[in-house]
Amino acid sequence: MKLQRKNRLRALSLGAVAVSGALALTACGSDDTGKDNGSSGSATASSNSSIKCDDAKGQLQAAGSTAQKNAIDAWVKQYTQACKGVQINYNANGSGAGITNFLQGQTAFAGSDSPLKPEEITESKKVCTGGQAIDLPMVGGPIAVGYNVPGVDTLVLDAKTLSGIFDGKITKWNDKAIAALNPGAKLPDLKIQAFHRSDESGTTDNFTKYLKAAGEWSYEGGKSWQAKGGQSAQGSSGLAAQVKQTAGAISYFELSYAADGMKTVDIKTAAAQPVKATTDNASKAIGAAKVVGTGKDLALKFDYNPTTEGAYPITLVTYEIACDKGNKADTLPTVKSFLGYIASEDGQKLLSEAGYAPLPTEVATKVRETIASLS
Repeated sequence: MKLQRKNRLRALSLGAVAVSGALALTACGSDDTGKDNGSSGSATASSNSSIKCDDAKGQLQAAGSTAQKNAIDAWVKQYTQACKGVQINYNANGSGAGITNFLQGQTAFAGSDSPLKPEEITESKKVCTGGQAIDLPMVGGPIAVGYNVPGVDTLVLDAKTLSGIFDGKITKWNDKAIAALNPGAKLPDLKIQAFHRSDESGTTDNFTKYLKAAGEWSYEGGKSWQAKGGQSAQGSSGLAAQVKQTAGAISYFELSYAADGMKTVDIKTAAAQPVKATTDNASKAIGAAKVVGTGKDLALKFDYNPTTEGAYPITLVTYEIACDKGNKADTLPTVKSFLGYIASEDGQKLLSEAGYAPLPTEVATKVRETIASLS
């Protein structure tokens, strides 16, 4: 994230009002984010937001996706200022761990960068009395491919070359396959240092879905990294730190982690021009995604090799996982209040400066309606 974006996020953390723009997807870490502001809940929100506290009270435990951590932090700051006495603790321990926590009844909702698997939905019926877990898309954004190659300011790669790089088949930055995509670039005879997630991650799942669909990836895919070789790090922040400090490094993480001038790869697709990792380009990809969930489940499916100009193909959506029915009575009002706020127009606008991409209006509307129906 650029210095200017850092300053804006700092302003948000000081309680700045929501600003105009689009929704987005972010960050990492494992610290809880809620803070108890004391006193009892109020019936309405602050004068310049749409937060409705209703009967929200007490502590709300949640866990999961590191990609949305920055988003959650900004939301929680605004929400707890409006809803006194509510404490929301979000543990960014990764999508896989977050779903496990939820299925074990330890959290009120989970964040996951991949929709639930059929077996997870079946298992959720044990904690969702009379109902099941559903996917609520909430935070969207591009998975950037960050790199550190001295002297190379612009780099174009496609799914085939990325597959070769992360599978250890392309090992030098001046490889002919990379050179063919970057005519005129002065590519160094430098070893490629490919980094992947060491923990279960929805970001890994989405990145490898792209490689499988559009590249030459021979592995099954999923939240756990399966290819041999390479190096690993914990969380998106760990990967970004490795890229920043390691010459020849390359890795994948949400766009907001590409901070302090880190360079990101332009992705060649079926369209005429390579596509940059931007929130606007991710929005184009989200707009083309299809809702494939059934009932109240709003899981999305992406086109990983789009012909649409400017559609960034490595885009993910972080879902909030909650019970459609059978939520715990003591936390249900707070779950509906908080999720309702973050899905609201104000909640989405708040994060426009954090590097996230907006949900399409029609999807956001369905999410709000579904949250209102949780029981």
